[in-house]
Amino acid sequence: MIHFSINKAYFLQALNATKRAISSKNAIPILSSLKLEITKSTITLTGSNGQISIENTISIQDENAGLLITQPGGILLEANFFINIVSSLPDVTLDFEEIEHHQVVLRSGKSEITLKGKDIDQYPRLQEVTTTNPLLFETHILKQIISQTAFAASTQESRPILTGVHMTLKNHNAFKAVATDSHRMSQRQIELEKATDDFDVVIPSRSLREFSAVFGENVEQVEVFLSPSQVLFRSEHTSFYTRLLEGNYPDTDRLLTNTFETEVTFNSSALRQSMERAQLISNASQNGTVKLEISNGKVSAHVNSPEVGKVNEEIDAISLSGNDLTISFNPTYLIDALKVLKSETVVIRFISPVRPFTLIPGDDTEDFIQLITPVRTN
Repeated sequence: MIHFSINKAYFLQALNATKRAISSKNAIPILSSLKLEITKSTITLTGSNGQISIENTISIQDENAGLLITQPGGILLEANFFINIVSSLPDVTLDFEEIEHHQVVLRSGKSEITLKGKDIDQYPRLQEVTTTNPLLFETHILKQIISQTAFAASTQESRPILTGVHMTLKNHNAFKAVATDSHRMSQRQIELEKATDDFDVVIPSRSLREFSAVFGENVEQVEVFLSPSQVLFRSEHTSFYTRLLEGNYPDTDRLLTNTFETEVTFNSSALRQSMERAQLISNASQNGTVKLEISNGKVSAHVNSPEVGKVNEEIDAISLSGNDLTISFNPTYLIDALKVLKSETVVIRFISPVRPFTLIPGDDTEDFIQLITPVRTN
C-alpha cells in the first residue's frame, strides 16, 4: 500500500511533463492512465500513447522534491483527472496514501480527496531498449537541429515516411538530419565529438517536437539509444521513447547540386518581412504564390490577386551575381526557412525558373542547407 509525501509544485511539474505522452483519445483505453511506481528511494511516472512514452523519475535525494517515501508500491490513475486534482490542492505539500481496492487518498492542507485507481499490472509493458554505447548530444544542439529540420516534414499521412526526420550517422561521427515534404527540404549536418555505431533511422517529426518540449534548458546533455523499432532519449531524470517509422527514406542527396546560375545575398530579416507582406496578399489568391524577379541588378517581389490587390516591392540585395531570372514559389516556404536561420544574412542560389533553389546561412558557421521547389505559373 503506497504512502509518500512530496512538494506539490515539484510533483506537478513532473506530472505535466509525463502527461505530454498521454492522449485522451486512445485506441487502448488503459493508456489514458498515468502509471506510478514507487520504490524505497524513487517515484517513476510513466505516460504513453503507443507512439511515444515518457518516464520521469523523482528521487528522495533531490532536495527540491521534498520527497518522503513510507511505503512503496504501484498504481494506475486516470491522468487528466489526477493532474487537475493535484494542481487544485491548497497546500505546498501533498500526502499520497493508498487504501483498499486501489483507492488513493490525497491530503493537502485541510483538503482530503479520494480517487479510484487501477491495478498496475493492466498497463502494457514498454519495449526494452538496450542502453549501451550511447550517442551523446548537447541538448541545445539537438533541439536546434530538430527546429531546423522537423518543420519541413510532411503533415500528410499519405506518405508516412515523409512525416519523419531522416537521421543518419556515417563514419562513426558524421551526423545528418534531413526532412522533406517533397515541396521543400531542410538538412543539417554536424560532426560528433564522440564516435559511435553508424545508423540510419526515420523519427516521427511530431515525436521530435514533443522531445523539444519535454527536455528543458536545464538539461545539458541527452543520451540517445537505438533499437530496430524505437529510439530512447535519456537524461538524468527523464526517459523519452518513440517508435521509428518503417520504410526507405527517399535519396535527398541527389536534389543538391553545386551548379547554379544566379546567387543573391539578402539580409535575412528584411527578406522575411517582405515575404510576410507578400504572403498577406498571396494567401487570398488561388495559387498562393509570389513572383521573384531578378533583373538589371535589382530584385523585386510581385503578387497579383484579383480578389484583394497586388504587391510590387523592391528588395535590397547585399550582393548579386549571375543571370537575370524570374521564379514563382510559395512565400510561406521561404518564411519558414528564414525563421530557423540564425544568420543575419542568407545566400540564395538559383538554377532556373523550374528547378529548386537553395538557401544557406550567409555567415557559413553551420553546415545547414534548405531547398524550395518553385511553382510553375502561366
